[in-house]
Amino acid sequence: MTLGPPSSAVCLGLSSGPVYRTPNVTIHPTALFSILDHYLRRTDAQRRVIGTLLGTRSEGDDAVSVRTAFAVLHSETSEQVAVDMDYHRAMFELSQRVNPKESIVGWYSTGSNLNTYSALIQNFYSQETAPYPAIHIALNTGTELGEEAGVKAYVSSPVGVFPKPENAVFVPVPIALRANEAERSGLHLLENTPSLPVGELAELEGTLKNVVEMLDRVLAYAQAAAAGEPADAALGRYLMDALGGGAEELGK
Repeated sequence: MTLGPPSSAVCLGLSSGPVYRTPNVTIHPTALFSILDHYLRRTDAQRRVIGTLLGTRSEGDDAVSVRTAFAVLHSETSEQVAVDMDYHRAMFELSQRVNPKESIVGWYSTGSNLNTYSALIQNFYSQETAPYPAIHIALNTGTELGEEAGVKAYVSSPVGVFPKPENAVFVPVPIALRANEAERSGLHLLENTPSLPVGELAELEGTLKNVVEMLDRVLAYAQAAAAGEPADAALGRYLMDALGGGAEELGK
């Protein structure tokens, strides 16, 4: 997908009249957590991340439930956008083995910018969700100055006498958060789990580093003994008892 920077994607309010019968979108916390996790793991060069939304549709396609999401590799420059479609399809095949009842319902992105590249990606996902419209969920993390955190959902429609993939109208649709019993229990646990003071966190970090260093020394010792270097039999038996038999070779 290669385009110049000018944008042909626009966003209209619901007062402009929906192009499709307006779907009602619900999103589950597990999908939101997946999107936020993807955003937190982004590289410094990425201004936004995108991914695939999985869920279910009711008969008549007027209700869409977004249950899960997975990240999709992509890159954007001022001249082009690239989406790893093979990765997207491979991940979908894997998800079908776990949740065969879930299908592709659309895609997500972080931030609030709808541009030409958004229209191109929307066009790709529209082919994946046909004959139903692809749902686009934009999650604004609120980390940029002057922007509030929030979640919005859109469908799109081509624009022009001879529509092109990069020309689209994004129409907002209603979206609401829905959690099942297990998800509510998890959210309740997160809300009521006290955070550790900074001092305790620093102490925990130091303890974990010491444990890692000790494990590295044990591993180096075990590898040297396995390679035939002299080893202490008593130390080998001690490690074997401590690690459940993992140091058996040291006792020889």
